[in-house]
Amino acid sequence: MAKIETVKGFADHLPEEAARFAFMETEARRVFALYGYREIHVPVLEYTELFARSIGVETDVVRKEMFTFPDRKERSLTLRPEATAGIMRAYVEHGLYTREAVSRLFTFGPMFRYERPQKGRMRQFHQVNCECLGLEEPAADAEIILMLMRYLEALGITEAVLELNTLGCKACRPAYREALKAFLRSRPMDMWCEDCRRRLETNPLRVLDCKNAVCREQSAGAPEIVTLACPDCRGHFAALRGLLDGLGQRYKLNPRLVRGLDYYTRTTFEVVSGAVGAQSSIAGGGRYDGLTAALGGPDAPGIGFACGLERLAMLLPGKNAASPDFYIAVLEDQAMAPALALAQRLRGQGCSGLCASRPSGLKGQLRAASRHEAAYALILGGAELDKGVVMVKDMRNGEQKEAGLEGFSLE
Repeated sequence: MAKIETVKGFADHLPEEAARFAFMETEARRVFALYGYREIHVPVLEYTELFARSIGVETDVVRKEMFTFPDRKERSLTLRPEATAGIMRAYVEHGLYTREAVSRLFTFGPMFRYERPQKGRMRQFHQVNCECLGLEEPAADAEIILMLMRYLEALGITEAVLELNTLGCKACRPAYREALKAFLRSRPMDMWCEDCRRRLETNPLRVLDCKNAVCREQSAGAPEIVTLACPDCRGHFAALRGLLDGLGQRYKLNPRLVRGLDYYTRTTFEVVSGAVGAQSSIAGGGRYDGLTAALGGPDAPGIGFACGLERLAMLLPGKNAASPDFYIAVLEDQAMAPALALAQRLRGQGCSGLCASRPSGLKGQLRAASRHEAAYALILGGAELDKGVVMVKDMRNGEQKEAGLEGFSLE
């Protein structure tokens, strides 16, 4: 009978990989709590309209990357391609804005996009998302960026580069779109890739983000939005830069930095690392003022970011599953019950460990303790029980000694 394998673009997380994910989630909860963020859980399945209204019907995500299907009542459902829209829907649906002036929220979970699988980009991928709702000041932008960089530092990622840009607002972006279109149309149309020819009419800012070498060469010298932004947007961006400069946060201005989703306005940022291959972005975000209003809620300003956990995991090669504190070797049948009791008592004290499930030779069980990288091998047989002791072998230096069985502790 043929083996059943994982679906293309989906992957298992074996214990070593799962340990890296657990580490990233633990550090996220610790760091984000320092800034007053609280955890929220939203469904992986939403009505398709949510993403069409928030992300934009002309974006690549909505046009060709979503897992969309009808339910039994012919309602269109979609596996979430990103988390911000779902969090905004929950914010509006449950009236969080009536409970607090500012909502600081974060979540973890799987996202789904139908893309060509490659290193660091799967069809099911995982993100940590942070959203700050209710603040429009540049200080809010600065603080969430600083929180992101502190989180990456907590993971041991210190070589990544923060890139920064502004996308203007609904008042000034239309004029920039027209100026950009005019520039892009001045280039030979047959030189653009198929996606860029379509984007040129529907979403010209995305042309700046194309990874095709010819398209990037053609778009070189395109007008920069910061030069055409309205005074309010220029002032907001200048204030943000001033705060980051004053706080010693290094960044690189990138006028080609745009976001693939329509809801972004003003501040946009990305953190990149050459250590993850062609898909160099490991985190990104920006401001999305007006998104909650588009979903039927109040016109609440917002800013947020997302980190791709698979890409972050590629930068954490040394983070493996935690090794147990003990391994109990059972030499004879009569030692089985006392060994299980000892294991339970040690676990009650907060120690992690394994207990042999049947008696066997000491040499093989010591090999098992070494294979599991246990700190101590605890040896129990008839002789030890007669003396009321347990033999304790330190697996790190080989030292061995007897200890009283009753009340034994590894502390």
